[in-house]
Amino acid sequence: MTTRNSKKSVQRQGFRTSEYIVYPAHGVGQITAIEEQEVAGAKLELFVINFEKDKMTLRVPTAKAAAVGMRKLSEDALVGKALTVLKGRARVKRTMWSRRAQEYEAKINSGDIIAIGEVVRDLHRAESQPEQSYSERQLYEAALDRMAREVAAVKKITETEAIREIEAMLAKGPRRGAAAEEDERDEAA
Repeated sequence: MTTRNSKKSVQRQGFRTSEYIVYPAHGVGQITAIEEQEVAGAKLELFVINFEKDKMTLRVPTAKAAAVGMRKLSEDALVGKALTVLKGRARVKRTMWSRRAQEYEAKINSGDIIAIGEVVRDLHRAESQPEQSYSERQLYEAALDRMAREVAAVKKITETEAIREIEAMLAKGPRRGAAAEEDERDEAA
């Protein structure tokens, strides 16, 4: 057999060419082809996945797709649930930042849109709140980017529109920062 790069849709392991998928470590990508290559004398069938925003192409053996966590885009209902998570109260553990950062990184790379939404919610800072550290901001932006890409792909909107929608949901959450603390003190008095 030769490389399959024809324009017709080819399907393997439930995935087909030209469909958007989620690869946990990189986010939303598009399967551009399913091809066969010879590697160390063995024929290997590969998904060719393009991550346009990162200007990156990844080749994943079709047999390993499930093992690496590659999945179809979330259903509308799951995206809605992930957006609802953003309205919840931030849950920040009282552990060292390095431990929390590892946990956030693991959630981002899990590919689970709900877990990514939790990271966005927990690391979001309102205008009235103190500035984030560089590493906090990096993790927040990575989570926001991953979530926005999937929301945009599922809802067929631009990433900018998806970010606006995510930020609107965050704004509906419990008030955060100094103003919220003042209100709580006033209520307690």
